[in-house]
Amino acid sequence: MLTKRIIPCLDIKDGRTVKGTNFVNLRDAGDPVELGARYAAEGADELVFLDITATHEKRKTLIELVNRIAHQINIPFTVGGGISTVEDVQVLLQHGADKISVNSAAVKRPELIRELSGEFGSQCVVVAIDAKKEQDGEWYVYLNGGRTPTGIRCEDWAHQAVALGAGEILLTSMDHDGTKQGFALDITHRLSVGLPVPVIASGGGGTPQHFLDVFREGADAALAASVFHFREIDIPDLKGFLSLHGIDMRI
Repeated sequence: MLTKRIIPCLDIKDGRTVKGTNFVNLRDAGDPVELGARYAAEGADELVFLDITATHEKRKTLIELVNRIAHQINIPFTVGGGISTVEDVQVLLQHGADKISVNSAAVKRPELIRELSGEFGSQCVVVAIDAKKEQDGEWYVYLNGGRTPTGIRCEDWAHQAVALGAGEILLTSMDHDGTKQGFALDITHRLSVGLPVPVIASGGGGTPQHFLDVFREGADAALAASVFHFREIDIPDLKGFLSLHGIDMRI
């Protein structure tokens, strides 16, 4: 059985790590290079870097910052934000990324996923989905950092993305983001059991129990930000708790 993964996330705006609630009310959370180095030292399994305003501001990811972080860590490094071409990915991989995350550009032009997986392998391509539960009880995809509704069902898009070559799905619940009230267990479970690729749960992790709950629902990895940035949960303690409760972790 594959070990479950704990993944801190660096949400980047103007070169700084930020964190908000439900994708708004951002506050500063520190220097991303220092945080990345800390997480690698503490035993994080991977690190995710998301330039959260790149798509909205119609620009590319902050290459120089990616490079500086990559030089400080020895764990797999996923980078996302403003990626829309094979050339964008080539530059990021040359500057230290191990995997890339695509979101809005892939929804607008799904063939991008096939192009990227064909060029770099599906293991390199993470499709990030920002999802929100609507009044009909279904989860729908949002773009541009949660600003733009699409009317596309989350499960439909996840299955299409995998069919096109996505090697992993990063599912963020906009309803749970930053609330620390627990992950979106229902949609995470549906994707985890329904897809043949790993699912990373994101949005809502506030206690070790929340991480245990989402792993028991089938998530392959759990991503969080502020609880790690502000030392509300220490990664070694979290892994110890999960291991004690029967979750296979890399200690």
